[in-house]
Amino acid sequence: MDKSGIFVGIGIGATIALVLFTVLFISPPESLKPETIVSESHPTNTIPQTTPLYSKNLSLIEIFKKSEPGVVRVNVQRNESANIVNGVGSGFVFDKKGHIITNAHVVKDAKKVVITFLDGRSYNAEIIGIDEPTDIATVKVNADLGLLHPLSLGDSSNLQVGEKIAAIGNPFGLSGSMTSGIISQLGRLLPSGHGYSIPDVIQTDAAINPGNSGGPLLNMRGEIVGINTAIQSTTGEFTGVGFAIPSQTVAKIVPTLIEKGEYKHPWIGISGRDIDPDLAKILELKDAVGFMVVTVVEDSPASKAGLIGSDKTIEVDGVSYAVGGDIILAVDGKEVRKIDDILIHLQRAKSIGDEMVLDILRDGRITNVSIVLEERPNGN
Repeated sequence: MDKSGIFVGIGIGATIALVLFTVLFISPPESLKPETIVSESHPTNTIPQTTPLYSKNLSLIEIFKKSEPGVVRVNVQRNESANIVNGVGSGFVFDKKGHIITNAHVVKDAKKVVITFLDGRSYNAEIIGIDEPTDIATVKVNADLGLLHPLSLGDSSNLQVGEKIAAIGNPFGLSGSMTSGIISQLGRLLPSGHGYSIPDVIQTDAAINPGNSGGPLLNMRGEIVGINTAIQSTTGEFTGVGFAIPSQTVAKIVPTLIEKGEYKHPWIGISGRDIDPDLAKILELKDAVGFMVVTVVEDSPASKAGLIGSDKTIEVDGVSYAVGGDIILAVDGKEVRKIDDILIHLQRAKSIGDEMVLDILRDGRITNVSIVLEERPNGN
């Protein structure tokens, strides 16, 4: 992969940040040594709504009282270098069948998973499905029905920057802790350790810390709009920027995880770069918008559709620019300003086997290219 580019899929590979993104998972609790993060649709999956949806905003006190019974503590044991290592994360009840939602990085490679409910009762859990590309996992407990208080999923696509939200979880192992803040930004790309990044991620200034991993991010109607998953930090602790996987992604991924134990992601198969002002000037473009294809992966959906990558390099002021590739301007009629727009559309609206129509600029003319999406190779 070209170091200046990113692979397009549900999640993309990118060197987009020099800061440390830290997962919100404590292992072990007393060490407070968070790990580096290791962390994609037909929006028609039915999500169980077993608690009422509220048409008006609630107070933080009301939100906590209604949500706390559905938030759980996730304790795990792992074998690392012949030693048993304990860790603590968070999760929430998804349905009355005992399914619990948490982060993939919380339970991955766990030898044992224990779910503890509000009243202190604990149950061993079975890992049902893990999807590392979106950092979502489902586990199941055979708990007393009276302990299962499913939380309602809201629609993260309705969120607005500045909107108030709340987070509940187990920061630093402190069970049932609540913090509040606002939505700081939407549609972020969160780097992962799989050569891809998670698109459409929610950014918040609510104080979330190691141990919050897998816990719910709630709107002021008490609906889950995200799963707290990472923070941007140089110390491993909260510094004002947290990230959550949107509920739209949860609604798409979780039913398939429960049914099949895995989720297969669609893939395009290109790398490239966003059009910035310098590149727009070199290419004599009016506006610095769009995504230029640098490399097309052999035998990928993009290759089969005839997309063209860059064929030469131009050096300007000591900086090399790959040029000559197709420039993607729109996807299914929606404007592409940068790669994020492609990835968000791919995650929200597309699945394997779907057709996606790209408007591209090639040799000074705009044309359409249709791509049939295939499964991402190697399951990554």
